[in-house]
Amino acid sequence: MRELTLFHQIEDIYYAILAVVGILVNSVAILILSRGKCGLSKCITHYLVAMAVADLLVVFTDVILFTVIHFHFPGTYLDTTPARSLIHVLLYAATDISVWFTVTFTFDRFIAICCPKQKTKYCTEKTVVVVIVTVSVLFCLKNIPWYFVYEPEYVIDNVPWGGIESLSYYTETTWVAFESLSIILTPFLPFVLILLLNALTVRHILVASRVRRKLLDHSKSENHTDPEMENRRKSIILMFTISGSFILLWMTNVAFFFYMRFSNIKNYRHPHDPAYITEQSGYMLQLLSTCTNTCIYAVAQTKFREQLKNAVKYPFTAIVKFVK
Repeated sequence: MRELTLFHQIEDIYYAILAVVGILVNSVAILILSRGKCGLSKCITHYLVAMAVADLLVVFTDVILFTVIHFHFPGTYLDTTPARSLIHVLLYAATDISVWFTVTFTFDRFIAICCPKQKTKYCTEKTVVVVIVTVSVLFCLKNIPWYFVYEPEYVIDNVPWGGIESLSYYTETTWVAFESLSIILTPFLPFVLILLLNALTVRHILVASRVRRKLLDHSKSENHTDPEMENRRKSIILMFTISGSFILLWMTNVAFFFYMRFSNIKNYRHPHDPAYITEQSGYMLQLLSTCTNTCIYAVAQTKFREQLKNAVKYPFTAIVKFVK
């Protein structure tokens, strides 16, 4: 049984709230963005909808099925070994897809901002659909082996319950290679790619801004506007806030992973162990990333805020019309 420490009580409340908020904000984002009235290109819209769907799946699998139900309703069918193995497959796949959609979105914006000659080839609706489907299929297939990692903790009436990693998972070369590949793909390679793409984008923006500023300074028009730079600015803000949010919320988990590897910590002494609390806090922050994108849209996109306000007002206006 899980000892009900103060930290575990905080976890129980946090994950319950996260489940409700995660479902609500991602569902709202999907509905609003799918209407295509936020002033965004179809390319960006497809990516943002895909990211919201992936985040919603993470909330459903990792927060609700794996955490909330397990904490508050122990002993259900979801605690049997086959069910827990399947949940692991689903949550790892959902997490990988969510992370890599952030990478592909960042790459798409990098191409649009820094490589205008390639923009017409890559930043198209058809290409986005191919990328989204390919990423989804590849990571669903990649995570199937997780189903065979776990073995029962105990068996009651021939029914296997619980799930712990088998000894072969730590000793066989194939499983060690699979774990290493999983760790590299999520989140280390995405971390490197997002940081690299952002750095290259910033460098390009600084160079392009100097050039355009000089051209505008030599212009004879006193009150000139630069619509291209304004559109680029909005795209840059959206890209940096989404990728920056990902980096910040995953940073604790990534840093702690390196700490665990270098310090060679295998087990925790008790639930009050600072290493245990740090690790769990990292997971809490990581899962919070499933709820931040909608807030980013609301802050960065004026038309998204307008659509959100209309969505909030709609039930009340409908009631008023019905009464009248």
